[in-house]
Amino acid sequence: MNRRELIALTGGMVAWSLAARAQQSRRIGVLMGLSQNDPEGQARIAAFRQGLQDLKWTEGSNIRVDIRWGTGDAAAVRANAAELVSLAPDVIVGSNTPPARALKQATQAIPSFSWASPIRLAMAWSRAFRIQAAT
Repeated sequence: MNRRELIALTGGMVAWSLAARAQQSRRIGVLMGLSQNDPEGQARIAAFRQGLQDLKWTEGSNIRVDIRWGTGDAAAVRANAAELVSLAPDVIVGSNTPPARALKQATQAIPSFSWASPIRLAMAWSRAFRIQAAT
């Protein structure tokens, strides 16, 4: 599985999670560890959005995606994580390890995922699904 497929799968898993909660409009936070001008970051976001669209989640209609970009500065990543948490999304996705750590420090109440590795993603997905099932 290549990185683009993994990111699209992440979008699909997040969408499935949101659908399982059976409400009309949902909000996803995305914390990127890359600069907004980074072509790789743009490609990841495009793949993520495509994964959501493939599952009939349309931005502005039944889902809102809030993206915050990092610049490699740990303090900025932590500040962006706190900002995303304050928006109270249903789920937050981190692009790699530093954003995932910042999200873990910022909240444990909001399910968060990282698309850094399939194994970590599966573990986070399992944890988040148990939290959602309990609420």
